[in-house]
Formats: sequence, structure tokens, C-alpha cells
Amino acid sequence: MNDQIEVLVLLEITGLKDKERFEKHVKKEGFILVEGENFVYTAKSTTTLFSTKAFILEIFKVALQKQDFQGDANLVFLLNETPYPAYYYDKKTKYFELVKEEEK
Repeated sequence: MNDQIEVLVLLEITGLKDKERFEKHVKKEGFILVEGENFVYTAKSTTTLFSTKAFILEIFKVALQKQDFQGDANLVFLLNETPYPAYYYDKKTKYFELVKEEEK
């Protein structure tokens, strides 16, 4: 019986001052850096998809709040190989916000 959720998180960030400190925080929370990749992490979760999504956003939000970075931060993740919408880190609110698709 396998009720674990496979998690893959991809963070695109520019201007991060202390990558080692950032990665120490996410590692402490159970995310493992994918070897040979920059800001790509994997983890396993035994909670619901909704709880896992909330956990990912919270952990990476806190990690960014502890950092000094000049550019932007964008986050996408897959849960059991299902892609979720992209998020961007809003420096004003200090939260991840859903990227809105442009209306056509």
C-alpha cells in the first residue's frame, strides 16, 4: 500500500544572496536538492494533496522571508506527476500568489 505523494518543486529565483542558508532551511523541512539541478527539490508526503500544497507554499515562503534576494521568485510543483499552477512570490505581501493566466 503506497499512499505517499511524490513531490517535485522547481524554484526560479534571481539575486539570492545566501543559497546555502536557503537550502539549509528547506532541507530541514524535508526537501532534498535534486543532484545536478539548481533549486529543484524532491520530497515525499503522507498528507492530503491540499495539505501538501499548503505545506510547500509555507516552507518556501518562510525560506524566502529569511533571505535577501534582489530579483523575482517563481515556484511550480508536481504532486504525483500532476503539475499545479505556477506561483510568484509577492515581495509586498510576502506570500506566494497564483500566477493569473492572461485572458484572451
